Amino acid sequence: MDEKIELGTVSSRGQICIPNKIREEMGLDEGSRVLFFLSGEDTLLVKKVQTKTFEEITRPLREAPKKIREEDVVDLIHKIRKEKRTKM
Repeated sequence: MDEKIELGTVSSRGQICIPNKIREEMGLDEGSRVLFFLSGEDTLLVKKVQTKTFEEITRPLREAPKKIREEDVVDLIHKIRKEKRTKM
């Protein structure tokens, strides 16, 4: 995705209007969830949040080896992160 700069508007009730082009590009429809992250005094990041079912969240825990040695934890974390990146 290319970088885009658009101006939004904050209403008197604190609601933010996200410009149409950005909503369409991100696939933000009514009811879409977003995360707000404040960094410093003047930086606000907005990230699209894709909700997952309990089944999807807990699948890696169920599929992981039942007996994990402490020295295997780092390798397992890297493996799961790599799998997650390839699914995106």
